[in-house]
Amino acid sequence: MKNMPGTKIKICGITNIEDALLASQLGADALGFIFYRESKRYIDPEIARGIISNLPPFITTVGVFVNQELDEIIAIKDMTRIDAAQLHGDESPEFCSLIPFKVIKAIRVKDSLDLDRVAQYPVQAILFDTYSDVQYGGTGKSFNWGILQNISNTSRIILSGGLSPDNVAEAISTVKPYAVDVSSGVEDTPGKKDHMKLRKFIEAVKNGN
Repeated sequence: MKNMPGTKIKICGITNIEDALLASQLGADALGFIFYRESKRYIDPEIARGIISNLPPFITTVGVFVNQELDEIIAIKDMTRIDAAQLHGDESPEFCSLIPFKVIKAIRVKDSLDLDRVAQYPVQAILFDTYSDVQYGGTGKSFNWGILQNISNTSRIILSGGLSPDNVAEAISTVKPYAVDVSSGVEDTPGKKDHMKLRKFIEAVKNGN
């Protein structure tokens, strides 16, 4: 089965230049850098700045934040030159509207979805991830993708949560998202990518499975 043409690919949890450059070379459209200190994939903003400065042109860089202060987000943006902020905590629509650059709001899906709540967010994209009681993202578990089939406009949807080379084609066929986002599904250990899994994931998105 062929995947949706032009489905974008974001590789998240980047912590080193080798993984960043390989993901870019293989065809990733965006790279994610986690600036939430409680994450196993946390990266110091100064290290992220060094990686970002060595990326090829046209790669979108995304900083991931969880319930962090506006001043901190803007300071990290200024230091690292990330292109967008991904807010993965309990941020309100009002808070999202204060950020003076592109915003992706993560919504953690349990067993249903409040579409009215989703529509309140004044952001460029909505990322749907799997709900967890103990952590914000990075669970390696998927949710029922059928929940998203009631969304009429999928051009703002980024699908995340438990994606891997083995299931990403089915996920895209079901949801038809603008982009897919993967971290743990292409890792050796948290923050270190498995280069074979990375290659297979990107091939699965681009070529069908």
